[in-house]
Amino acid sequence: MRYWLMKTEPSVVGIDDVLAMPGKAVAWWGVRNYQARNFMRDQMSVGDKILFYHSNCTPPGIAGLAEVSKRAYPDETQYDPKSHYFDPKASREEPRWVNVDVRITKKTRFIPLDELRSQPELAQMRTLARGNRLSITPVDPAEWRFICEKLMGATP
Repeated sequence: MRYWLMKTEPSVVGIDDVLAMPGKAVAWWGVRNYQARNFMRDQMSVGDKILFYHSNCTPPGIAGLAEVSKRAYPDETQYDPKSHYFDPKASREEPRWVNVDVRITKKTRFIPLDELRSQPELAQMRTLARGNRLSITPVDPAEWRFICEKLMGATP
């Protein structure tokens, strides 16, 4: 099992939006970074744990816990010319972009970015590195445990 932090904009799809969905799951569409795509395509498995992170908002931070509920499959938005995520180089025979399905397991206390940055135990966390813009990053198991146990008061 692996651990991930996945960013979403709450104005597009926030944790409450997913919790209101049947099955409490959502396709993680629209990723257009090759490294983040490769994480989904090559490394994510059903059951992997996720820190559900709200970004591009004030304040940004972790809003809850989730898990991968379906392995990578082609992102349909790449084929839609009306979509902001359309990719004219993608084809059904050779898709360029994928998504996974994510299921919310728990809405937690909101943990703002500033609080994450203030924790010495998280000093090496990839998401907190200067210049990091990836929407999906791996999380070290020790970081996962610290966030869940110490900051959320939840069982990892």
